[in-house]
Amino acid sequence: LHSFPTRRSSDLSTQVLIESGADVTVLDRNGEALDRLAKRFGTNLRTVHSNAATTWDFVTDADLVVGAVLIPGAKAPKIVTEEMVKAMRKGSVLVDVAIDQGGCMETSKATTHAAPTFLVHDVVHYCVANMPGAVARTSTFALNNVTLPFALALADSVVIFIQIERAFLNTGRRSEERR
Repeated sequence: LHSFPTRRSSDLSTQVLIESGADVTVLDRNGEALDRLAKRFGTNLRTVHSNAATTWDFVTDADLVVGAVLIPGAKAPKIVTEEMVKAMRKGSVLVDVAIDQGGCMETSKATTHAAPTFLVHDVVHYCVANMPGAVARTSTFALNNVTLPFALALADSVVIFIQIERAFLNTGRRSEERR
């Protein structure tokens, strides 16, 4: 496996594949991210600084490539070129986790859970948009756990605002009642 990570998706896919005995390499331009992964997974993981040459070498030699590139608020950059896909072995697999942000592979196109794969240059592509939809209950719990603190903070702010507004309105009514 050769992966281009975002933190959560790369950590999970890396962990699952290491546990299944895969030879896993993570490419990233962020040295801190590579150090964090190396400390977490130790000698079970190879980390490589990503550039055009290393990306070509590792992608074209891989059986499985997981592209999990995320730039918050922006379209995902195209990391895997069509030329790289052409140079891959027949039957290799590309998983584009970044497909919801336009995909990080030039040959990617969004698919569905009903028809999740397609072939380009004899390489299998899995580019399901909204991948968490396959495990809706679990992803709902995960989303709730992440967003709940923000919702509670917002709710506290709204309650304070409503209390202030009510106090102001009640003051206004009392003034009118006195007239």
